[in-house]
Amino acid sequence: MARYEELKGKRVLVTGAASGIGLATAVRFASEGARVAVLDVNREALEKVLVENPAFEGGLCADVSDPGSVSKAFAEMDALMGGIDVLVANAGISVRSDFVDITPEQWDRVMGVNLRGVFLCSREAAVRMLAQKSGVILMTASSNGTEGHRWYADYNASKAGVILLAKTMALELAPTVRVNAVCPGYVLTPMQKAEYTPEMLAKVNEGIPMKRHAEPEEIAALYAFLASDEAAYITGADIRIDGGETAGLYS
Repeated sequence: MARYEELKGKRVLVTGAASGIGLATAVRFASEGARVAVLDVNREALEKVLVENPAFEGGLCADVSDPGSVSKAFAEMDALMGGIDVLVANAGISVRSDFVDITPEQWDRVMGVNLRGVFLCSREAAVRMLAQKSGVILMTASSNGTEGHRWYADYNASKAGVILLAKTMALELAPTVRVNAVCPGYVLTPMQKAEYTPEMLAKVNEGIPMKRHAEPEEIAALYAFLASDEAAYITGADIRIDGGETAGLYS
């Protein structure tokens, strides 16, 4: 059941949409009646998602870290939907490793997807939104971008960059385009399950005031709200949704 009537018919592009937060967000926008295009680098996963979600307008296969690939994908989106009203720049990767074990190649790969990818997609969207004099750009940052976390130095740095990118864009693009960064804490996504054993997940939950990971659908609900007219005065914000994890020392 749709909650935000104003999202009906809006042209929405979600990146990293073949699983996890991206897929949940695409599904949520589609349920609101939006026209949703999903973008992912994994063609096989993308095709599976399109079969399972016939409400989606279409799929775009692209590497968000590559300018040519992003430019081509946005041209395809223009042909598919005639433009864009909402961008959810969500594509991201993480690699758990000690700081001294991070290679320059790993650093560049993580930064390429998580920060360069958000920049490239946001720039394409911003040009279109400024021309039409309206739009919303939303980015998946992380609570890891707000404080230090062991074993994710490259990931943390990339997400801190996303937060400051969102704030700077919000200043430059206001009042025409709103820009916000969402900072999830631990979310039970396929990426999280691949990196953590059940024992590790249980240990993490003990340190979260709410005693659990977020569900992807809970993050998607925040994205829908931020794209709606009810959030018309929210821009330049980095909004944490982490079950209280970063609220302070907890015991």
